[in-house]
Amino acid sequence: MNLQRPNANDATQTTNRSKSISPMSGLCTRCLDGCTGNCEVFKATFRGRELIYPGPFGEVTAGGDKDYPVDYSHLNIQGYALGARGMPEGVIGDPDSAIFPAVNTETEYGWDKKVKMKVPVFTGALGSTEIARKNWEHFAVGAAIGGVTLVCGENVCGIDPRLELDASGKVSASPDMDRRIEIYRRYHQGYGEILVQLNVEDTRLGVAEYVHKKHGLNTIELKWGQGAKCIGGEIKVNSLERALELQKRGYIVTPDPSSPVVQAAFMDGALKEFERHSRLGFINEEEFYNEVERLRDIGFERITLKTGAYGLRELAMAVKWSSKAKIDLLTIDGAPGGTGMSPWRMMEEWGMPCLHLHAAAYEFCRKLTDKGQRVPDIAFAGAFSSEDGIFKVLALGSPFSKAVCMGRALMIPGMVGKNIAQWLKDGKLPNTISKFGGTTEEIFVNYEDVKNIVGVEEMKNIPLGAIGIYSYCDKLKVGLQQLMAGARCFSIPSITRRELISLTEECAKITGIPYLMDAYREEALEILDS
Repeated sequence: MNLQRPNANDATQTTNRSKSISPMSGLCTRCLDGCTGNCEVFKATFRGRELIYPGPFGEVTAGGDKDYPVDYSHLNIQGYALGARGMPEGVIGDPDSAIFPAVNTETEYGWDKKVKMKVPVFTGALGSTEIARKNWEHFAVGAAIGGVTLVCGENVCGIDPRLELDASGKVSASPDMDRRIEIYRRYHQGYGEILVQLNVEDTRLGVAEYVHKKHGLNTIELKWGQGAKCIGGEIKVNSLERALELQKRGYIVTPDPSSPVVQAAFMDGALKEFERHSRLGFINEEEFYNEVERLRDIGFERITLKTGAYGLRELAMAVKWSSKAKIDLLTIDGAPGGTGMSPWRMMEEWGMPCLHLHAAAYEFCRKLTDKGQRVPDIAFAGAFSSEDGIFKVLALGSPFSKAVCMGRALMIPGMVGKNIAQWLKDGKLPNTISKFGGTTEEIFVNYEDVKNIVGVEEMKNIPLGAIGIYSYCDKLKVGLQQLMAGARCFSIPSITRRELISLTEECAKITGIPYLMDAYREEALEILDS
């Protein structure tokens, strides 16, 4: 394992002075009186709680970099020299039909009323963060034309500056939520969907009722947590008036903006920002079923659940309760997670790592199905960014896993595309981009594909970040087609756990995927003995 240095990381913009570091504390082995910094202890001396979060907050996404003893890199994908499973009905696999462009990467999820996606990925919850707000057009249009589901995360209504509440304290108007839903729907191509996520505050504000009544959304998501943290969502605000407004709406705001001492610190200029937090929430089985029924009574056709990197007890609750409640999709997000709004040390040191959590999820799902109980469709999340990760997720969790929930990997193309537009406008294209051309048509390899989808006239309204996301989804699709073809799997349901091998015996013990020197050994010996 690489040394973990909790006292310095680019995420918190801190560094050690010394080359010799204590591996546990992250402190320099020789700490000098008079050092000018810039380790985390040094910086926290005068900036305090600001050092809890990656920064600059609202301008970055951050992913945990802890090097776990066993992870998905300890799995490899099997390739075969014969066979073709998952071909269309009536098609016999042969060298002319079993070609990688013929691989079908479409997937679907849902208990009864299914949602199809062109590629087995969807976005992580893009909620009340500044990153999500200012890049929403890029993310939403990209997901819509890419044919994947977009999850509009928690607290969007609650932080809307133009939020209107009725006499009972429920949402009567939320222009920002309206904007988010309408942008995705404008470019929706029949694949994927937009769904909204609920936390404690959203439930109290009546967000579910609002988005169903005004927009007729078919799916709503309950949230127990995520892979990056075990507390509720947070953002930062740099206005005292805004902090007081959010506190009045029922949010936890720290430091307390109503405190005279805190207000004095803000006026002095020492305190520059406030944190708005969501409540932890508490679950029990009966209340979970009641909430699912309440949401169905509102009119939602599908209920999904997002849960985080908790231990085996909470995982068992999620799987069992979701099975009994007929949840349509259960997303299981493992540590370390990637986000722009989670406490950095929590992201690094909290929770069950992805591989362990997902292996246990498969085990629990199998246990229930062996008893004749149906389990919900499963999606796994946790720092995935490429087609090999998608394949491994689908194989490890087969036949229950239907898709991968991606966070930063689906956000980055949106931000890059947005920045390309600005660089083109300013005449400041970096050479990493200008070597491909000086116009959008030359730079974006999928430009004409997108134009063909939306039409020539509409193309002028498509933000470049959306083209970026479409291009990235296309890369994932083609890369996945190649891996699937090599494993002779020509449809998503044809992928099984037998398409994986463990590179270490420890990985085999955790996942139940055979060690590479044991996989297919019996078949091999039969050939040799025949």
